[in-house]
Amino acid sequence: MSPHSPVLTHHGYKGILDGLTTAVLVLGEDLSIRYLNPAAESLFKISSARSQGLLLNDVLIDSEGALKTLHEAARDGRTYTRREAEFFVLFGSRLVVDYSVTPLSTNPTELLMEIQPRERLMRITREEDIISQQEASRILVRGMAHEIKNPLGGIRGAAQLLDRELADEGQREYTKVIINEADRLRSLVDRMLGPNKALSKAPTNIHEVLERVRTLIDAESKGRIQLKRDYDPSLPEFSGDKEQLIQAFLNIARNAMEAAFENETTGPATICFRTRALRQFTIGHRRHRLVCRVDIIDNGPGIPADLLQNIFYPMISGRASGTGLGLSITQSIIGQHHGLVECESEPGRTDFIIFLPLEDYQ
Repeated sequence: MSPHSPVLTHHGYKGILDGLTTAVLVLGEDLSIRYLNPAAESLFKISSARSQGLLLNDVLIDSEGALKTLHEAARDGRTYTRREAEFFVLFGSRLVVDYSVTPLSTNPTELLMEIQPRERLMRITREEDIISQQEASRILVRGMAHEIKNPLGGIRGAAQLLDRELADEGQREYTKVIINEADRLRSLVDRMLGPNKALSKAPTNIHEVLERVRTLIDAESKGRIQLKRDYDPSLPEFSGDKEQLIQAFLNIARNAMEAAFENETTGPATICFRTRALRQFTIGHRRHRLVCRVDIIDNGPGIPADLLQNIFYPMISGRASGTGLGLSITQSIIGQHHGLVECESEPGRTDFIIFLPLEDYQ
């Protein structure tokens, strides 16, 4: 620890910094690390003793060149603040943070760097957006379903009456077309509304659900796809509707299978099923003691950025043959279990992330 740093040598200041939840670093003029508080140690996954003398760019990389700005701050003795900067730390994890840099002394210059992670706040904001989109989508679909089904019933009834009056079999073929198409549209509207029956909850093991999905995908792909498992065996049972959960996960896995087949030229089609336990985790506005995180990861071409933010809306699909209902139904089923579905995608890797609280709700 540098003897030049007044904020640390002043009696009691180190104790204050050590107690902060904000990550704090003291850097030398050459951006060598002279002090990390415990919050910074946790953020960078490195101890203060081990970091002593390391250059900042040995611990983190800023994708947009903040190190140059930090050198300028040290040289010019000016304060600098940055919002939502992207860092990559020594062990490869990505961080989105707000940070500010303040010169501490002038001979030589030292910098106090305060870092506030933004990932959790951004995730909560994103989840709130997804939940509000889901609710808006449900309201829109319910209203549209009502407006479609009422006249559709009248059209079908009139076609049935007309069918009874017609003696010519050739003409009756037309009424049969009207009746069949009215039934098809009604079925489509019902599917847009999603599951309309109450959940039949019972003790459910998430790995039994995923193994059933894995078996179905293996059969549908005729063994052409590599199915990997990375399970956390410590996950407890929870109260859920097993059959509806199988349908929800199957919708995602089928999309993953089709996407992975599109990328077979770059390697074997692969899907990975992963489970993890998360403690004291927030979904939307609600904090849960224990949450199951399920990742379904494929090595397909990825989802275009302009489509990614809308994929959970009904009738939105990235495939010409798709109905765009599978992911909407999945989000609805997981929502009924007080959970949430998110998606992260880049070329060669798409990850559907499902959060399910492992708590019983009446």
